[in-house]
Amino acid sequence: MSVRERNLCINLTERWRQGLAVLDVRLFEIGGTPVSISTLVSVALIILATVLLSKLLQKGFERVMKRRDILDAGSVTVASRLLHYAVLSIGFAIALQTMGINLTALFAAGALFAVAIGFAMQNLTANFVSGLILLAERAVKPGDIVEVNGQIVQIKRMGIRAAIGRTLNEEDLIIPSSELVQSTVKNYTLRDALTRLRAQVGVTYGSDMALVRRTLETVAEGVSWRSGKVQPAIYMWEFGNSSVVFEVSVWTEDPWHRQRHRSELHEAIWWSFKEAGITIAFPQVDVHLDNPVVESLQAMRHVG
Repeated sequence: MSVRERNLCINLTERWRQGLAVLDVRLFEIGGTPVSISTLVSVALIILATVLLSKLLQKGFERVMKRRDILDAGSVTVASRLLHYAVLSIGFAIALQTMGINLTALFAAGALFAVAIGFAMQNLTANFVSGLILLAERAVKPGDIVEVNGQIVQIKRMGIRAAIGRTLNEEDLIIPSSELVQSTVKNYTLRDALTRLRAQVGVTYGSDMALVRRTLETVAEGVSWRSGKVQPAIYMWEFGNSSVVFEVSVWTEDPWHRQRHRSELHEAIWWSFKEAGITIAFPQVDVHLDNPVVESLQAMRHVG
């Protein structure tokens, strides 16, 4: 190596050392920890790496969820944002720790602040937590048909704070997430869409009960919307004051139109009974008078 090359190497080495020395210059202190230019560079690199990692995890999560069709698009977006915030929180915590900021004090202050916010926004907090529970358990999903507060609703969209449902009256219903978690919700499509429909009809005591049963069996098996997975059931339900009550049970896989199906079942029973000559009973009272009363009434009529 020539003298010129050796001097050049020495100069480059010296400049490198000077550059490193500049990076180590102390700018200020935080909690007794010196902060230099190299510290700030490290913090910037940590934040940049955190953002890149968050984006990669978001894309991977969304790709997996869409491929397996576990969550709907809205739920995937919400869960992806939560993952993003979680990764950023961890990254910023590491960056602050690198700068010498005591996270214990921040966590304590944050906890007090969270408690104060929680008391001030109890309903919003309850709905938010309930939304996370629903996303995790998937007891209610978009497309499900549920009964909430006596209303049949088809869930259209699930969010963190509330769910959007469509009623039988074609009205949009905003259901708070806490309502779906804390109250009893009847889900007609949780495991399958098989739903039982019942119809009761009373016949007179003088009816041919065997004919009544055969007629009801024919009606139940003949409705077009009946599910073939379960056979209809006919029960002699009770001996009423004015009628013998039968109950017809038919299963359908279309719970959304259960009201229309029930109406069609009632109509089919009505017309089939008319054709078979079976009388549908209605409340009536027979009055029997003792002989003295009858005689008194007849005497009053003759006197009049």
